[in-house]
Amino acid sequence: MSKEAYNVAILGATGAVGTRILEQLALSTIPVANLKLLASAKSAGQTREFRGNTVLVEEAIPEAFTGVDLVLASAGGTVSQALAPEAVKRGAVVVDNSSYWRMDDVVPLVVPEVNPEALRQHQGIIANPNCSTIQMTVALAPIHAKFGLEQVIVSTYQAASGAGQNAWNELLKQAQEYLNQEAMSAETLPVKGEPHHFPLAFNLLPQIDVFEGDDYTHEEWKMIKETKKIMLGDKDATGIKVTGTAVRVPVVIGHGEAVYFEVADKQANVAEIRKTLEQAAGVIVQDDPANQVYPQPLNAEGHRETFVGRIRRDVENPGSFHMWVVADNLLKGAAWNTVQIAEKLVEMDLVRVP
Repeated sequence: MSKEAYNVAILGATGAVGTRILEQLALSTIPVANLKLLASAKSAGQTREFRGNTVLVEEAIPEAFTGVDLVLASAGGTVSQALAPEAVKRGAVVVDNSSYWRMDDVVPLVVPEVNPEALRQHQGIIANPNCSTIQMTVALAPIHAKFGLEQVIVSTYQAASGAGQNAWNELLKQAQEYLNQEAMSAETLPVKGEPHHFPLAFNLLPQIDVFEGDDYTHEEWKMIKETKKIMLGDKDATGIKVTGTAVRVPVVIGHGEAVYFEVADKQANVAEIRKTLEQAAGVIVQDDPANQVYPQPLNAEGHRETFVGRIRRDVENPGSFHMWVVADNLLKGAAWNTVQIAEKLVEMDLVRVP
């Protein structure tokens, strides 16, 4: 049932994304009656400000979700696996930013500009997609709706912050070490648990997450499967062929993506595609090569929108095009998309457990 205001909890409230969820929630249209900030035991006792009030951080335990209507979670897969069902059991709807629930067949995977109707199928948990998938589908969905999509090939240029605060800090430390002509220390990337680690500063790492089947990384498989689930409703759908290469780059915030796509309508042209994107929700077109206007991570930082430029036809393949897509991976790629899903749940009167 609809309510005048909701009891909201942020799980993982003191992390990089959780902090931004708090900021975006404060700016959102969601009427909040009471707010709980939940984190690990070591963070309990800290305070944060929300809409002019000081809120105490509490330890995230199952009982903390009693009386909560809506949970915005960004505490990692292990925590979400354990606590999301506990929140649902107590009557809350959970929007989860971890990767744990994304491929679950009964959990909607949602980008509000692309597939908001999938929210109607939720059974208490909604998954927030991978950051790189979100911005790509925001740009591709309007093209698919108007011209049809047959194939997508993406190369990503992903910021250090996508790997967490430790990777962010390590990049800055390495940059200073390099400038000081010191040996660069590396303990985090490409994957914390892997036997070898490499500097990201002044470097490129063509590995994001662990390697899996066919020598694709887990990040690459996420983009393939998630794109199909979001746009076609089935992670194993064959209606659009998707493949990609994910690369970590020495940028702090803001993912870039070079996207090649083939459309079904072979009469489509660049002007029509550009106009379609200019009219699309959540998209800002920055595409004036003659004046060196194109999206850049530095300019996207702090913005909720997805920026698209370098829109051009492929000169070798009719019906094929290229574009450059950039977004703030911590906002549209995480915190804002999470809060935006929550706004949609409120708007559609879906803040309830079936």
